[in-house]
Amino acid sequence: MSDDRTVSTFPEGLWSQPEVHVPDLGGVEPVQRVTIPASMRYDYSPGLTQTRFLRGLEQKKIFGERTPGAEDVYVSHRGVDPVTGIPTTEQVEVGPHATITAFCVVHIGFGVNAPPTPFVSALFLPDGAAVSLYGTVGEVEYDKVRIGMRVEPVWVDDADLTTSMENIRYWRPIDEPDVPAEQLKGHM
Repeated sequence: MSDDRTVSTFPEGLWSQPEVHVPDLGGVEPVQRVTIPASMRYDYSPGLTQTRFLRGLEQKKIFGERTPGAEDVYVSHRGVDPVTGIPTTEQVEVGPHATITAFCVVHIGFGVNAPPTPFVSALFLPDGAAVSLYGTVGEVEYDKVRIGMRVEPVWVDDADLTTSMENIRYWRPIDEPDVPAEQLKGHM
């Protein structure tokens, strides 16, 4: 093997960038940044399985689905078992308690509903489910959150319930022993 570490060069003009040219503005300071409000509206047609899931959230319940005779319950489901492709027809209530399977500490705020930074964003495996849900952790310092921590959802007030994941404001720790990480394999 050769020790020659010279960098080869590309033919002229290949992978090059155009020269930047800033016009003479005659002493006028160029605009550095402009903030312009913008919004986007989405219409979402959830289908039967997502409708059942969202209506469950409106009742402060988390529903998943599975195929007849199967063990794995999928939340939030899409109507078919992702492994077998067989339609999921059996509705199963899971949770409300859950286990943190993965998390990160967020230091950059985003959106009007984001908690103050730093906060913890996490995946939560509801008891009885085969896959995790996404949300935030509350009522605990960010440096105390850990994989395997047991949590429960904190719901919005009954008057504010809708068919939305935002019905779960955040998840908070409960007084139960952590689940060993080995038991969470395949669910992270």
